[in-house]
Amino acid sequence: MHVFGLTGGIASGKSTVSRMLRELGARVLDADVIAREVVEPGTPGLQSIRERFPGVVGPDGRLDRVKLGAHIFADPAERAALNAIVHPQVRAAFLQKLEALEAEGITHAVYDVPLLIETGLHTAMEGVAVVWVPREVQKARLMARDGLDAEAAEARLAAQLSLDDKRQHATWVIDNSGGPEATRPQVEAVWRAMLAHG
Repeated sequence: MHVFGLTGGIASGKSTVSRMLRELGARVLDADVIAREVVEPGTPGLQSIRERFPGVVGPDGRLDRVKLGAHIFADPAERAALNAIVHPQVRAAFLQKLEALEAEGITHAVYDVPLLIETGLHTAMEGVAVVWVPREVQKARLMARDGLDAEAAEARLAAQLSLDDKRQHATWVIDNSGGPEATRPQVEAVWRAMLAHG
């Protein structure tokens, strides 16, 4: 199985690129979706979170993300404790999904991970596509998308590894600063390059 990483930054258009890859026939595994699945009611992941962070599971038996967020936001040690629960669960679920794809005869898959480079996971991939836009474009899109002022947008961007830093680790850079008609041919070229592996 050939596995490639896809990453970007907030408001860089990674979900657009992910959708284009799917339209081209790529099997894209989304880390955010997997992370939600491993804390669904009845999962060992949710049980571990309930034990470690009392009061973050609502009366409906679902994870109260707002409460959990408030709990871990300001405390790096608490955030690390949460990651220590969730990350191994996500990894196991990811490997399970890869095995299922392999059983279907799929040979190439894309793993869409927002923090691919920050977590060092990019080193395990056969290649990495980074969705990139200039910082000013990213900031303007973020302000428009989330209704933020410049200061709030700047704070969000500062909390992430910059796209310029991420592109240092890229096998392929997809420049998403234009419209979809400029992005699509790049995505097609990257998918062809991925398929050429193996």
